[in-house]
Amino acid sequence: MGAVIDTPERLAEALTELEHASWLGIDTEADSLHAYPEKLCLMQLSHPGGELLVDPLAGLDLSPLLVILGRHTLLLHGGDYDLRLMYRSWRFVPRAIFDTMSAARLVGCRRFGLTDLVHKFLGLTLEKGPQKANWGQRPLTPRMTAYAEADARYLKPMQEQLSAELARLGRLEWHREVCERIVKDATQLTPPDLNLVWRLRGSHALDRQGLAVLRAVWKWREEEAVRANRPTFHILNHERVVELAAAAVRWGTVPHQLPRHLTPRRRQGLVQAIESAMTIPPDELPEKIRHEHKRLPLSVGRRAAVLREKRDQRAAELSLDPSFVASRTQLLELAELGDWTTTSLMSWQAELLK
Repeated sequence: MGAVIDTPERLAEALTELEHASWLGIDTEADSLHAYPEKLCLMQLSHPGGELLVDPLAGLDLSPLLVILGRHTLLLHGGDYDLRLMYRSWRFVPRAIFDTMSAARLVGCRRFGLTDLVHKFLGLTLEKGPQKANWGQRPLTPRMTAYAEADARYLKPMQEQLSAELARLGRLEWHREVCERIVKDATQLTPPDLNLVWRLRGSHALDRQGLAVLRAVWKWREEEAVRANRPTFHILNHERVVELAAAAVRWGTVPHQLPRHLTPRRRQGLVQAIESAMTIPPDELPEKIRHEHKRLPLSVGRRAAVLREKRDQRAAELSLDPSFVASRTQLLELAELGDWTTTSLMSWQAELLK
């Protein structure tokens, strides 16, 4: 078990080691359960010489490392989350990837977690490890570093076995297309809709006044979470936020029973947020969103039913999860639009539905 790379000297040694690597696997750890907003806390790299752990929190210039990573087809497992973290942190876009999770799904595996696949293909049992650990803490414990290294250690042998199975089944091109889609989706930043982001589950039952309070409490909670560097649920959980908004409208004022765990400063800020929202003029209150359920023509419904039957039949023939062959949304898109190139379907999916 090697030391975490957290100094310029160690990074220089690692770069020399990685410069001529014939392949690279990568995994990441973040601190979403312990900080807000979350940040990338650790990069686990595997290569022919072993595993390396890189500390993105050490203030190092990682641009030379990213250049090396960009030259490779990176091996990942469920790589969409890792790639989103790396894109958000450094705007990193890989040249190509091999995602072992999607490969496993394409060869018919119904259990495709890393632990499941390592056991199935390599006959090894991984320790579940400290998944909920605070990866932003320093120093990392020996158990955390051992767990992190193991997450990257088996990517190459799994890739080799999965590639062989994909080739045997004639599905290598399918997998390449899936991986391209993963990269495309993970490297696009969609700004949040400021009229929707605060509308938590259950908010549909609130009137316009209640929505104003909800928006104000949500904004207060966001600011407190950033200030404390703690996830929002540590400040106030979603259900309590909606309950406070409903109670404020019901009583016509700040609810008498505020959460007991709040400090005096937070309690005062919450009260001010609710009081301010209660004074918003009626014409400035947020509108309720009317979700209009689009009524599909009967002909589209019939085509979707035919496509669903064909999808299920093809999935059974190929031992694939039907939803992976095509989702319900994709079936409706194809039924309505007719031309698969105008839908979210990939070419291999469209071919199976012909």
